[in-house]
Amino acid sequence: MTGVSQKGKPLALVTGAAGFVGSHLAERLLAEGYTVVGVDNLCTGRLRNLAILKSNPEFTFIQADLIEGIPGELKGKNWSWVFHFASPASPPKYFDLPVETLRINSEGTRHLLELCKESGASFFYASTSEVYGDPLEHPQSESYWGNVNPIGVRSIYDEAKRYGEAITYAYHRTFGVDVRVIRIFNTYGPRMDPEDGRVVTNLMFQALRNQPLTIYGDGTQTRSFQYVSDLVEGILRLTRVKHVWPVNLGNPGEFTILEFAERVRALIPGKGELVFKPLPSDDPKQRKPDISLAKRILGWEPKVDLEQGLRLTLDFFKSNE
Repeated sequence: MTGVSQKGKPLALVTGAAGFVGSHLAERLLAEGYTVVGVDNLCTGRLRNLAILKSNPEFTFIQADLIEGIPGELKGKNWSWVFHFASPASPPKYFDLPVETLRINSEGTRHLLELCKESGASFFYASTSEVYGDPLEHPQSESYWGNVNPIGVRSIYDEAKRYGEAITYAYHRTFGVDVRVIRIFNTYGPRMDPEDGRVVTNLMFQALRNQPLTIYGDGTQTRSFQYVSDLVEGILRLTRVKHVWPVNLGNPGEFTILEFAERVRALIPGKGELVFKPLPSDDPKQRKPDISLAKRILGWEPKVDLEQGLRLTLDFFKSNE
């Protein structure tokens, strides 16, 4: 680690710090002995996600939009890591903010890479399994180039992340910036936004409200569900090894949406009827990570199974939402 704070601790910048994953990452970095500066423009992040960090003297929050550039108070610091997790990440959110989604992963990423080039910090980019599109390879390995509709409705997110990866590697090859890239598969857990429109929150909150459960398409499409603490563990492990190329982080346990709905109904008894609606355009039919690379270079694999993770998530929703 090159960057340290005035107190001698490694100094980390976390963008999207008020978001679901960003807040968990900031919390874990503080526990690992980092001084953390969190940045978020709050377009999708929520200040309540940072409530647990407010009293920690090693954490500072700055509300800023990185699309417009790096705030002055972030320049000239001896950064160790810059973690770029700022971006709308669920279809309803990026459909509402299409240009902002493209810009934070392009212009925002470039601004942060420039900061790393100038400060000598390492750059950590949060990419996504969406770069694989509607995959023709199953499960998806990091060597798969994907099957993405570049002008489809989901391209505002898919192509934003693909471009984010491309510019990250351009800075690595051209300027020698030390980089890490993860491709995150479906992740869930406490601090998710109840209105984010993802399958976990949709079905759990419909069940909690004793409403019918909405299934898009026929429900035979598959997803893999990763608990957030497993993801954060993988992130930390990747900072400790010298591997600059993309790494899948996800749970290879694969469930159809119908199977997942049954898990939710078993956990939250109630009316629980299923209502079927048309499948959204370009919605992937299959999604399952090949995590053999993460196992080999990080010694990492998920530890929290779906039933345990859903119970932990449900407990949080019941007490906080």
